[in-house]
Amino acid sequence: MSWKKNISLAAVFIGTALGTMHVVNRLFNYIATADNRLNEETYEYYEWRFGKIAYKKKGSGSPLLLVHNLDVCSSSHEWNKIESSLAKTYTVYSLDLLGCGCSDHPILTYTNFLYVQLITDFIKHVIGEKTDVIVSGDSSPFVLMACSNDDTIINKVAMINPQNLVSLAKIPTKRTKTVKYLLSAPIIGTFIYNMSVNKKTISQKFVSSYFYDHNKVDEKDILTCFESSHKHKAHSKYLYACKKSRFTNANILCCLSKLNNSIFIIVGNSNPENTLSANQYQNQLPSIEIVGIDETKQLPHVEKPKEFIEQIQILFSEEE
Repeated sequence: MSWKKNISLAAVFIGTALGTMHVVNRLFNYIATADNRLNEETYEYYEWRFGKIAYKKKGSGSPLLLVHNLDVCSSSHEWNKIESSLAKTYTVYSLDLLGCGCSDHPILTYTNFLYVQLITDFIKHVIGEKTDVIVSGDSSPFVLMACSNDDTIINKVAMINPQNLVSLAKIPTKRTKTVKYLLSAPIIGTFIYNMSVNKKTISQKFVSSYFYDHNKVDEKDILTCFESSHKHKAHSKYLYACKKSRFTNANILCCLSKLNNSIFIIVGNSNPENTLSANQYQNQLPSIEIVGIDETKQLPHVEKPKEFIEQIQILFSEEE
């Protein structure tokens, strides 16, 4: 077989493979977004410098900002079981972070400081006054860094199962940068993303990490997360690539020592790692108060919303 024939066969094989991947990518996008569960028309929009930020505003009273976990599957829907209760005593703002939910998904490098800027600008330009904040999971460092950079924008902070400080301090390497480059590729990167983030893998996360009681896992929540991860033609893959490559990480030890905010950590007691991570923060800043909710894991505010609301009312009223 001549070398020309080998090249022709290779070209046909590669073309067929790429074509198949492209079809699969389009199919994933259609299946994930067909039901329009997030319903973009129900949001207000803040025209930020890097894209439109979707948010909802409910209730009346002193402001309270809800910041969901930094994950391509996450959005302000994470708060749907508690925001109405909180809106009875607060003006509640729940936003979709850039690259998530109904907010824009620009093609850029998502970094920790990008989200610090977003939270800072949102509070200054949309809320317009000092606010309390409840923040979930991997978004917690952005709120702490915003507190450290500007002490006029945030009052009390409640963090839900924040990421441990050791993994948070890891920086990008040549290997992780290669992962980012591969995931950012137009067809192959999208295909890898779709194989990594789909209904099956999201369901596994809910069962293994998010919930203690598997009977409380709601199929609607899984489908909403699936849709969120594939909005805007799966452009969430760029945030996914940056997270995998550690661009959203930050060593926050220095900023922790400068904080004088009232800071609380709410942990799901059924995952021992949550308590260990919370203790790391308390070791650096002894004034941090840790509260556990039994029989919950990563999402105590979703699994046991009533108990979570009770804890927030106690913690946030301590200094009223």
